[in-house]
Amino acid sequence: MAQEIHDMMKDTALVADLSEHAKDAALLNGVLMRTKEAPNSSEVVSYAPFTLFPTPVPKAVFLQALEVQTHYNRLVDKISQSADFLEEALSSTVEVDEFTSRLFKIHKQILKEGRSQSVVLGLNRSDYMLDQKEDGASALKQIEINTISASFGGLSAGIVSVHKHVLKVAGRLKDSMAILDNNPAAGLARAIAKAKELYGSDRAVVLVLVSDTERNIYDQRCVEMELMKLNIFTIRRTFEDVHSRGSLDQEKRLLIDGMEVAVVYYRNGYVPQQYASQQDWDTRLMLERSHAIKCPDIATHLTGTKKIQQVLAQPGVLERFFPNEPQVVEQIRATFAGLYTLDMGPEGDKTVAMALKDPERYVLKPQREGGGNNIYGDEICKVLQEAKGSERTMYILMDKIKPTPSQNYLLRRDSPLTVSNCLSELGVFGAYVRQGTEMVMNEQVGHLLRTKSSVHADGGVAAGVAVLDNPLLY
Repeated sequence: MAQEIHDMMKDTALVADLSEHAKDAALLNGVLMRTKEAPNSSEVVSYAPFTLFPTPVPKAVFLQALEVQTHYNRLVDKISQSADFLEEALSSTVEVDEFTSRLFKIHKQILKEGRSQSVVLGLNRSDYMLDQKEDGASALKQIEINTISASFGGLSAGIVSVHKHVLKVAGRLKDSMAILDNNPAAGLARAIAKAKELYGSDRAVVLVLVSDTERNIYDQRCVEMELMKLNIFTIRRTFEDVHSRGSLDQEKRLLIDGMEVAVVYYRNGYVPQQYASQQDWDTRLMLERSHAIKCPDIATHLTGTKKIQQVLAQPGVLERFFPNEPQVVEQIRATFAGLYTLDMGPEGDKTVAMALKDPERYVLKPQREGGGNNIYGDEICKVLQEAKGSERTMYILMDKIKPTPSQNYLLRRDSPLTVSNCLSELGVFGAYVRQGTEMVMNEQVGHLLRTKSSVHADGGVAAGVAVLDNPLLY
């Protein structure tokens, strides 16, 4: 199958024809993003960037990623309930990382006041790359888990139709049938709907918290459309909107423009730049204090930090959360890459020495989401050597995963049609709902494949580096 696709790439006339079919199919299937021609210009809607052909992925590792997702859902939920673990794990980071510190301050205040809502909604995405081993086999290794604003659950559905169409036009009908149907947005919406049902008010709405200018609005709209199919009304508001038009009543119910909010679905608020002022932080606190169900709540947001990822890889930590489930521990641990602390002390000093000796083997990761934040190569040495005092604890160190490159065409608006050496990253979406101590929903709800040119070390689709893709299982 991989060889047939590779052969098609050599036929330049066929590639040119297929690319036109692919672009039209992307527009017809809603694989869209907003762009601007220039600063202060009007917005333009075009197709989101994507690969011309689906990328071959081993079926065994793909299924491994799907199967472990419900365990990751449970792990995230268990960590979010363990205030002692969060405080212990993040103690060094919050001292030097202002953004994490401000989130943690809200977390502490909520703990002091007491949680006002017993229903927890988690929508996350666990991301992986396939590490090429010496014997030629591929090992699934986790890059990170996103616990807030896990994106592209909507556009993932449309890109399935695009690649099926491309292969059919190319005369590869049988191969087109090997692309799995995939609609994460429907599963995400189903979990939101379940949470709203447990909230207990038919009239209450779902608040989608968004930024002022949103390139990725169509991905978000896919989830909203799935909710509309379930007769659930959504409203889109910014931090500023919530501040000026929202309030809490005596029972801490969240009211915006006179409407009661059952669920706050964060598609904003995951990086420092999205908090323009103290007012935005005050608004985040008000939302966390409210009786509305938060997705994620502040503890779950903190669970997605890179420091938590690193601490989980230490011996005995997973067993703390799954004391009587060794098979679950084994399945999760099998996906871990090498992760190393940069805390002050002998162990952190050892990590620094490792990184300085051979920086090409590692990735330096700050406590940030959204792509484009990681540090590589000689820049690792520069950051660690210039770090003052405990500043190095803002980061963790991780083994660099080395996937096998593949070739593909990356279709971007106004970009030349050229073949690239590419690397791919697989994401799996998870959705869960807990009420009190009872887990009422825990599912794997779909997948995402993103591909980028191997010349880029880091960056996602929204960051303008990676493009949407589909796994072609073999």
